[in-house]
Amino acid sequence: MNASPLRLPDAGSIEAVLADLDPASADNDLVPALAHAFPGFQFSVARIDDDYWRDTRSVIRPDGTRIGELRPWMTAELAKDGGAIDALWRRLKETDLQITEWRGTSAFVFAPTGPGAADYVQIALGREIEWRAGPIVNPNYRPFGQEELLDPSWPRTDRPPQSDRLAGPVYRLLGRAGGAVIHVRSFLDRCGRIEREKREAKRPEMEGRVIREVGPWGTRETPFLEVVPDWFDYVPRELRFFRDWEDSSARPHRVFEHWALDVRDYTHKGEREVGFVPRPLQPLAERLAPPKDASIHILMDRIEDVDREIGLPFGWFFLMIHGHWVDPDVGLAIAQGLKAQRVRLPDPDARVLLRWADRTYRF
Repeated sequence: MNASPLRLPDAGSIEAVLADLDPASADNDLVPALAHAFPGFQFSVARIDDDYWRDTRSVIRPDGTRIGELRPWMTAELAKDGGAIDALWRRLKETDLQITEWRGTSAFVFAPTGPGAADYVQIALGREIEWRAGPIVNPNYRPFGQEELLDPSWPRTDRPPQSDRLAGPVYRLLGRAGGAVIHVRSFLDRCGRIEREKREAKRPEMEGRVIREVGPWGTRETPFLEVVPDWFDYVPRELRFFRDWEDSSARPHRVFEHWALDVRDYTHKGEREVGFVPRPLQPLAERLAPPKDASIHILMDRIEDVDREIGLPFGWFFLMIHGHWVDPDVGLAIAQGLKAQRVRLPDPDARVLLRWADRTYRF
């Protein structure tokens, strides 16, 4: 008798788990609570320092007593003064009222569903803490307009002391466009399908398109699809990322041990946009660019240092296609060295790099 398939985590059930977490122990309880709600999965969590601020603020007294949310409360107070911003500011700066702010960082939860590079679930969360931000208005400067009262930007931006911590941490699903909870392999299938549908919809246009050249011979027109015969076979970079992982020395490692995926899936002006940008869980201490007048062999030493630093064979390649940490000229230089037989890489990595150099992609 076959075992029943595991129930994949869904947004509603995850939100119920998060709502039951006690902020005092949320960090420790998150993974066990998810494992209890979804038996059979082995969850892990990774946090990223990418501070963000929620637009939700509260009005409190110095002892922490809550009066209400800032925007509706301030709107009502402004109405009491007939919309006179100056009068409201003068009145409020003499009070001891304060405002709070919610600061958050991203947290990603992962759970494998199979042996393949893309066989896992990713859950994008925000880990948020409420802090005392400062007095209700800036006592030294009159606000320029109503929005500065409703959404003040002047409170301090440095990290507040623990004594100003009011609530949290609390976890919540981030409002990422269609990507808070994904099964990665299914998401990749979606990426490929959407791209094929987009291109197929343009078939009549592309079959009629020509490239016009003007020269001493006159005007010559060449059908676009003769110049780019594989236009309909385009593979999105998201699929190439995972294919390159599985074809390289990185394959024994799980993608989610090193990368989180910043996913998007939305419709803009009637067109579906779907994809992701990979985010390294362990960025490099310094960006790697090809040093001037350095030999290819020194560059090979540098990429080995990168792989050791992040604990991933061929890791430098994936940091390179991320688009920030390793300059693409590094990959192109090494590809040239491979073609000239001046340097060597493991055969799988050499094939992946040369394939990339032939048709580059970056995020």
